[in-house]
Formats: sequence, structure tokens, C-alpha cells
Amino acid sequence: MEVSVGHTPDADDAFMFYGMFTGEVTSSDFTVTHVIEDIENLNRKATSPKLDVTAVSVHACAYIPDYTILRSGGSFGIGYGPIVTATKEMSINELQKAKIAIPGKMTSAFLLLQLMIGKFDHIEMNFSDIPKAVKSGKVDAGLVIHETQLSYAQEGINKILDVGEWWDETTNGLPVPLGINVMKDSFGLETIRKFDKFLQESIQFGLKHTDDAMEYAMKYSRGKSRDLIEKFVKMYVNDVTVNMGIAGEKSIRRFFDMAIEKNLIPKFNLKIA
Repeated sequence: MEVSVGHTPDADDAFMFYGMFTGEVTSSDFTVTHVIEDIENLNRKATSPKLDVTAVSVHACAYIPDYTILRSGGSFGIGYGPIVTATKEMSINELQKAKIAIPGKMTSAFLLLQLMIGKFDHIEMNFSDIPKAVKSGKVDAGLVIHETQLSYAQEGINKILDVGEWWDETTNGLPVPLGINVMKDSFGLETIRKFDKFLQESIQFGLKHTDDAMEYAMKYSRGKSRDLIEKFVKMYVNDVTVNMGIAGEKSIRRFFDMAIEKNLIPKFNLKIA
């Protein structure tokens, strides 16, 4: 069957799907067509399901009742994650009163920061525009994701808060839940699990053929150096990506329990394949 698959124009997603999208890893059950869009666009699309399979922020799962979470393909930080940047040091008290640029209201980074400091004044913008907005003074601070977590100093801004470290300390080392892949419930659990295995095989192929997968991923480097992109990919394509396991599932459930307790998201039915 033909399946539409949405992923982001990010190197870690490209690395994961390298085997599948190049035909190096095949399936007798599926042929895939892929759609590339920014994560917040994919989050919004999933609220009125258009794609069969799509990458979404973990946070978005509270608003997409027609999808089931796949166990493979997740982006989890291991003691690291989104960071808050500014041109000068700011206390949490100051941040609570500041205008902070965020990469989208449905991103996991936004919900994580709310869990950490409470609700705050924010402005949405494309994640790649945030460093410039911070440096120019358009905003007081910026919540950054993707490879900007590594390149912020080159952008002329400073890290003032590490949300990933906070999560690590708060949860006694659970991985930081950031992005996952979901599939439409209408396919049925058996088919969903078959596709999950297909994706898992694609990730494992990339990990076994790192140089080729990295070369493919560099198409989505946004002008960053290979060294930086390689470091970024290794951060977010890890053992929990191959299969979230008990730790990944506990992390997702803890994330939502905390958010529901603080009335940041509605109660919903969480489905994991």
C-alpha cells in the first residue's frame, strides 16, 4: 500500500529515513511518498489528519486523536534538549516577565519551558529566525531547538537556561521527549506495527552505514558544517530512537502527566503502538 510520510527538513530526520527514502531498505507491505515541512506545520496538519505517517512534536499528541505513536523514530535528548538564549544573563523571575520567541505553540520545547518556569509572554516564529530576533533585540529571549542548540554562540547569543538539563534532574534521568512519529489509527494496530518495524529497519540501516546516511543528511544542513551536523545527529539518533523502550514511554507519560496537572493541556487518550 502507498503511504504518505511527513518529516522535517532536519538532518536527524533525514538520517532516520535515509534507508527508506533511498530504497536501500524496502518493504513488501509499503511504498512511501514523502512530504517535507517544518515541524510546527506538521503538527498543525496532524490536527485534521492529512498524512498517513508524520513526524510531530510529542506535545502535539494531546491534540491529534486520530493517530497512534510509533515506538521507533523518536527524538529524545539524553540529558540535553532545548535551551533558552539571550544577549545577557536573565533570572527565571525575569524570564517569566520577558517576551520569549518560541518555535511553535505545539512544540515540545514550548511545553517543557512552561513546565519549568510557568506561563510566559511569547511570540511564535520559525525556529531558524529566533537567533536573529534575539540578537536584534526584537525579543528578550529565544527558545531554540534543532542544531541551533549547538551553534547559538556562532549566532552571537548566549545560553541562559538549559531546559534539557532541568528535565533530566526533575525526572531522575528520563530521556527528554521532543519528537516522535505517528500513524493514522485507521490503518489498524497490525499495519501500524508493521510500518513501525519498517521505520526501525531504516534507522538501523543508517546507523550501520553512517557515512552514507550522513552524506544524505547533509542535504538538510542549512549551511552548517559537517562536524556540527554530525554531532547533532548523534545527539538525536540514539538507542531510544531505534525503539523508545520502557524509558521513552515513561518519559512521554511523565511529560503529559505533569502538563495535565498544571492545566497546560487537556486530558486525552494516549496511544502508543
